[in-house]
Amino acid sequence: MLQVDRLSKRYDSPDGPLTVLDDVSFTVDAGGSLAVMGPSGSGKSTLLNVIGTIDTPSSGTVTLDGIDPFTLSERDLAHFRNGRIGFVFQDHALLPQCTVLENVLTPTLVAPHGNYVPYARELLDRVRLSHRLQHRPGELSGGEKQRVALARALVMRPRIVLCDEPTGNLDHRSADLVATLLLELHAAQQNILIVVTHSAELARRFARRFELTDGRLASLELSENSRRDQPLERGR
Repeated sequence: MLQVDRLSKRYDSPDGPLTVLDDVSFTVDAGGSLAVMGPSGSGKSTLLNVIGTIDTPSSGTVTLDGIDPFTLSERDLAHFRNGRIGFVFQDHALLPQCTVLENVLTPTLVAPHGNYVPYARELLDRVRLSHRLQHRPGELSGGEKQRVALARALVMRPRIVLCDEPTGNLDHRSADLVATLLLELHAAQQNILIVVTHSAELARRFARRFELTDGRLASLELSENSRRDQPLERGR
């Protein structure tokens, strides 16, 4: 379970403290998915960064399976992030000098000893790229690069997957395929999936949706096919 409780994030600015997240609370059970919508500057990416432990909260807590990662040592936090959290970025963030298979295996380089290659190959087959294992990112289309990024995010079988505009740079056909594969693999792994998107079409495919406005949870809409997730709590 992911629990976000009274989360706030503030930055110093020349005009005084700038509040980016303002008292946001919600809970997502294992296997749950949600889409985060809202205008630019509303705090969506900051929310993902804090949940993903890339950034730290100013106040409030984030716990995953009962663990508050911000209480861990720097070394333990790095292991926690690598093993339990998968990231998919808008620009794919692949290493240009590495092959497709090597890119997918990148998170395993600091993982406990084990043979991750078979599962990496399986994931690349699932995202329809088994014929591209030895290609490099420069030889791939935008949609193919994002599918590699998806496989990389899942290779450690993370407890939570965070996606920041995963289809934002893709044409409609490629975006639809990436979204379909993302949701199929989410269902197979039963992880927690959180996606930031400006696409209402993509958001409608998720079990739950909410909107951030000026850092606050402004509205909530449940999709018709979702009954198991607990309702989000409004920011207080």
